[in-house]
Amino acid sequence: MFTGIIEDMAIVHKLEEKGTNKSFWLATNKGLQFKVDQSVSHNGVCLTVEQIVDNQYKVTAIAETLAKTTLHNWAIGTKINIEQCMPANGRFDGHFVSGHIDSTAICIAKDDENGSWLFTFEIAPQFAAHIIEKGSIAINGTSLTIFDVTKNSFKVAIIPYTYEHTTIQDVNVGTLVNIEFDMIGKYINRYKELINE
Repeated sequence: MFTGIIEDMAIVHKLEEKGTNKSFWLATNKGLQFKVDQSVSHNGVCLTVEQIVDNQYKVTAIAETLAKTTLHNWAIGTKINIEQCMPANGRFDGHFVSGHIDSTAICIAKDDENGSWLFTFEIAPQFAAHIIEKGSIAINGTSLTIFDVTKNSFKVAIIPYTYEHTTIQDVNVGTLVNIEFDMIGKYINRYKELINE
């Protein structure tokens, strides 16, 4: 379980392919104390730490993850948002984030608001029920509040701290991002589907 509060950005240093799987060797600036078998959110995707060598660690994504997230675009030098799983006595400063990506979205507008940034993202219409005005969403693992919701788009406002300390700074028009919708909202929508069958 995660909260969408990013702790650091990691950089991809090496790629390995074996069959349909792809492994990534990454390093963080802060030297976060990872351990083998630990779950860590990478741009919102929950991946398991498999190996640690010096200041780098290895994670692997299977074909399903590569196909349904932005991981297939990762290359040497790519910056990744990192969050360790939340401890039982931790604080929920963001919202409930599982690390299981629902979809990708594409940035269709990025506006400099002279002190903050306004991003507009487009999603597939079938996900419209999962986005609500002033609701929560995780974009590349970052917990954000959405507004100006339409059937296939929404906006988020980014403060300078978030812009400087997450990979949102690298998102431009045309950039694909990982999306996880609010978990509680998804359960409610599923319940409504079942009782209406």
